[in-house]
Amino acid sequence: MALVKTQTDEPITTDAREADRDCASLIVQLEASDPTARRWAARDLVDCPDASPVLVACLKQEADVSVREVILTTLTSLGDATAVAGLVDCLRSEEPALRNEAIEAMQQLPDEVAPIMRGLLADSDPDVRIFAVNILESLCHPEVETWLIEVIDHDSHVNVCGTAVDLLGEVGTVSARESLLRLKVRFADEPYIRFATDLALGRLREA
Repeated sequence: MALVKTQTDEPITTDAREADRDCASLIVQLEASDPTARRWAARDLVDCPDASPVLVACLKQEADVSVREVILTTLTSLGDATAVAGLVDCLRSEEPALRNEAIEAMQQLPDEVAPIMRGLLADSDPDVRIFAVNILESLCHPEVETWLIEVIDHDSHVNVCGTAVDLLGEVGTVSARESLLRLKVRFADEPYIRFATDLALGRLREA
């Protein structure tokens, strides 16, 4: 699934810090009517290590794209368990833009996301499993191919497997060959899986 890069409505070009900059005041500023004040507050909260819960809550209700971008940047900088859990929760949002923003943010957190990746890839919701594969697309982690192989070996949903095969066609090595061949047999009646598997097999690199 192609991700749509969000566009900032209005860059932060001027210092509009008018309120106090302690953590409590910054949290209050996240509720300001002026988006510029909210952006500055979200940016400056990077120095507040306990800010993730309130930033996650604001992220889910913030309508201004530029403020959301700053919130996401701060959450990825904080990178704590609350920030990661909040991003995971955004994967279940009905808003495609927010889901894509969360995917992009999680791609920047390979070490923090890695411990929960198998759980995401085994989620009961196949859409979340597809989003998890989307995260792997740009996740710089040595286990990416292993996780993809596990998906095509065990997942029963054709769209999840199709997404994983597409990515294996880009990052896969000969280590994925047997799993790809088994997948092709398992979904022998699915034309796209046959096509994508053949394509991936032809692109495998030496391990």
